[in-house]
Amino acid sequence: MGDYREMWKGLNVDLEKHDILCSALPEQFGEIYLKQENRPEGMNYFNYVVAEVHGARIMELENARKEGRKVIGTFCVFVPDEIILAANAISVGLCGGSQFWIEDGEKVLPKNLCPLIKAFTGAKVSRTCPYFQSCDLLIGETTCDGKKKAWEILNDYTPVHVMELPQMKRTQNYELWVEEIKLLIERIEELTGNKVTVEALKEAVIINNRKRRALKRLYDLRKNTPSPISGLDSLLISQIAFYDDPKRFIEKVNELCDELEERVKTMKPSGKKRIMVTGTPMALPNWKLHSIVEGLDAEIVVEETCTGTRYFENEVAEDGETMDEILKNLADRYMGVNCACFTPNEGRIEDVLRYAKEYNVDGVINYNLSFCHTYGVEYNKVEKALKDSNIPVIMIETDYSEGDTGQIKTRVEAFLEMI
Repeated sequence: MGDYREMWKGLNVDLEKHDILCSALPEQFGEIYLKQENRPEGMNYFNYVVAEVHGARIMELENARKEGRKVIGTFCVFVPDEIILAANAISVGLCGGSQFWIEDGEKVLPKNLCPLIKAFTGAKVSRTCPYFQSCDLLIGETTCDGKKKAWEILNDYTPVHVMELPQMKRTQNYELWVEEIKLLIERIEELTGNKVTVEALKEAVIINNRKRRALKRLYDLRKNTPSPISGLDSLLISQIAFYDDPKRFIEKVNELCDELEERVKTMKPSGKKRIMVTGTPMALPNWKLHSIVEGLDAEIVVEETCTGTRYFENEVAEDGETMDEILKNLADRYMGVNCACFTPNEGRIEDVLRYAKEYNVDGVINYNLSFCHTYGVEYNKVEKALKDSNIPVIMIETDYSEGDTGQIKTRVEAFLEMI
């Protein structure tokens, strides 16, 4: 990474602590990613993005801020990026996938809380993530009790706007979500000084749909046997999707897919077990499970997670001509995300079974972050549906530490042998 210390200093980053974080990431990335054999050439761009993760992209954000644009941090796939883009602001998904931030998160949060929440809170509290330091506003949402209360803590450090996500999918819940989107528009217009117009929203919908199509194209290519790209590389691309420039990201993913389409013409079956991962999201740089599984005789071919299919499945209808029509289309699309926060949530069970068939999987790993009660409780229904369909499934519950890596490897090995 280049010399960005003056920029980080201007963002009030704790340079001493940040140096420790920056020294660990390249080694971790090299061990997990660069040792893979026969990687596609198109992954070089994504390697570069990680190499410059706190450098080049932060410089872009800071240059945009100097020109008067605002940077808005989000934590969840329910926040409509279209609104942010339509106000000529920049949306960045904020990372919370490192053990590094847990200690600082636990200074203000209980220890028996989901590591994702402790990590993103720790990233802000410790001032060691330049993305947090670049944001003019954070947008939270009420997908779980832990996050709902964490926004109150974060609001002591930086402005936070919270969207109330309904927990059911009745008509009145859709109507409530439309009102929440309207409140978001008001807050972002106030922040940016820009009006969210019908024309700008229509253009933003088209751009975000193109991004969804690019990711869908990548995932469809993974349906080939064997997959032309590792689950590790696919996960990295999905993680980068949250904070990269959308137009550049679309271009680079499609270039990679062009290469993968040529690759599948000459690939021969590898005999590796095809695995689906379902459950909680994997924020950058959480590559733990994928690294373990693909270090064995298996390939991960699909993730039914928020850093997987839930991020890009279902487009926003592009036929809206008035503000009310577009807002309804946005609400319909985002309320169609089958997060475990909803009750009932039969749609997710249907998704898991459908993907198991579409991707021809041999088994499913239900990945659950420690203390994530919503997904932990929902595993009961996921397990029953998969077993009723004669699809092997295992539950792996873990956090960001490396202490249980050997145990997880042993359990996954046994699972693959059982398959």
